[in-house]
Amino acid sequence: MQSLDRFVHDNAAEWARLEELVEKAQRPRQRLTGDELDELLVRYERTSAHLSHVRSTFEDPPLTRRLTRAVSEARAVIYGTQARAGGALRTFFAETFPAAIWTARAQIAISTVALLAPFAGVAIWLANSRAAVEALAPDALREAYINEDFESYYSSAPAAEFSTQVLTNNIQVSFLAFVVGIVFAVPTLLLLAYNGANIGVAAGLFHDAGQADRFWGLILPHGLLELTAIVVAGGAGIRLGWSIVAPGDRSRSRALVEEAERSVSIIIGLMIVFVLAGLIEGFVTPSSLPTSARVSIGVAAFVAFWAYVLAYGPSAAAAGHTGRVNERARVRDADVPVG
Repeated sequence: MQSLDRFVHDNAAEWARLEELVEKAQRPRQRLTGDELDELLVRYERTSAHLSHVRSTFEDPPLTRRLTRAVSEARAVIYGTQARAGGALRTFFAETFPAAIWTARAQIAISTVALLAPFAGVAIWLANSRAAVEALAPDALREAYINEDFESYYSSAPAAEFSTQVLTNNIQVSFLAFVVGIVFAVPTLLLLAYNGANIGVAAGLFHDAGQADRFWGLILPHGLLELTAIVVAGGAGIRLGWSIVAPGDRSRSRALVEEAERSVSIIIGLMIVFVLAGLIEGFVTPSSLPTSARVSIGVAAFVAFWAYVLAYGPSAAAAGHTGRVNERARVRDADVPVG
């Protein structure tokens, strides 16, 4: 296997020339010639490949940071339209947001387990224990909840108004799951478990009453996307808290700031997801569409979101994006010399 020293020796000139071109492009009243732009593009692509190789082969944070900086700044020069609002939005949703989710994928997996494990445990327990069901509430209250209250909730207000209420509530829950993560991630895990257990109660009661199809027909259209957004926000909160526990080669304060910047990207991006989930819950869940059609809409939204993350997240991360807000400025200001 090629040594790190040899790798740096063989490619240092390439990186230095890329940095030189970027520095020239960033100077006031300086412009690259056509040949220099072509050279910048070639060296940007090579350095991007080198960055990917360093991340997968070597454990050298200073070199990784230097190449990340070079690639990020070169990309900013090549795609100068980033300064425009449309370009900034494209960059955010094509690179920053999916890269942030991809970077936090391990914590999102933990967040998913924290929500689904209590849900499954409570649902299975109630569905298989008459004593537990009877201890939960009197017969009359359970019957009213199953036969009237649960479904009527989705038509308790005009669709537009209800959709707005749902959106507001979901944003509050996700923001809370993110913010409380700063306390070593423990409150985030408890909040996820609490919400999972509450949904498990409803599932268990409907299964016990022999109305499982009705429960899933009401939950799945909006719930797949809504709960996805909540566990993603929870993953951001867990990562935020864990940065204090295990900051790696960074100081705790720097680790916290970096993870907060990445988490903010996730929360901003999730606003669109919550809007869509709210629209589905307000207009699709209580509609007269067949159950199969309503569930299909929910499944399609769920699959589309994760297809988007998988299509853009890995490639954005490989190109040097970390998902942090103001990434270009943050990287440029870092002290990242090599050798």
